[in-house]
Amino acid sequence: MTQTSLSSRPEPQYLKVKNHLRERIASGHWVAGDLLPSEAELVVQFEVSRMTVNRALRELTQEGLVERLQGVGTFVAQLHRISSTLTVHDVHDEIIKRGHRHEAQVHLLEQVRATAAQAQEFGLKTGAKLFHSVIVHLEDGLPIQCEDRWVNPACAPDYLTLDFSLSTPTNYLLEVAPLSEARYSIEALLPTAEEAKLLRLSKDQPCLVVKRRTFSRGQTVTVVRLTHPGSLYILEGSFQA
Repeated sequence: MTQTSLSSRPEPQYLKVKNHLRERIASGHWVAGDLLPSEAELVVQFEVSRMTVNRALRELTQEGLVERLQGVGTFVAQLHRISSTLTVHDVHDEIIKRGHRHEAQVHLLEQVRATAAQAQEFGLKTGAKLFHSVIVHLEDGLPIQCEDRWVNPACAPDYLTLDFSLSTPTNYLLEVAPLSEARYSIEALLPTAEEAKLLRLSKDQPCLVVKRRTFSRGQTVTVVRLTHPGSLYILEGSFQA
């Protein structure tokens, strides 16, 4: 008797419908406010049951990608609704909520050429233009985060003209390129020599490093490395099935 591995099992029918709709939204084929095909049309297109289509649309609604109006139809959600479901926080807002003072020191703001690795991450050609910034965020005068960020100019053309001592990159990017997806990793690492200097740490003091890549309409918007002194930072969050 043979066993079928999980990886070889066919994809559930509702996921085929869900992924098709998600990909069309991410690519910009449908934009915010567009009416999606009706349940009946999707049933015919994918040759599945109405229950299968309903589950796909229900899950997309729960994820904030679409809105369903009874008797009217299913529409692509406004992107600000999508971004609100992602746990991407502005460090300025976090500090203010704690009743403390936020300060940002801009150490670098420049245009660079993408390396081969960066080009692959952004879906660009090697040597294509990228924006780069290094900003240290302070809470009541104490450095708590070194933000080393690369930005796709196509998504945020005014990036280099802004004063990030007054408004954070996160706040600006959420406005001009609302998020549809975010991927991140979290590691305990030693700081680089530059990070140690900017955060006023010794080179052997462990840090919490968050690496995050965000997307809008299928494009990579930004890749950022956020380094925090391990002794001063607690990472908190919540997840809901």
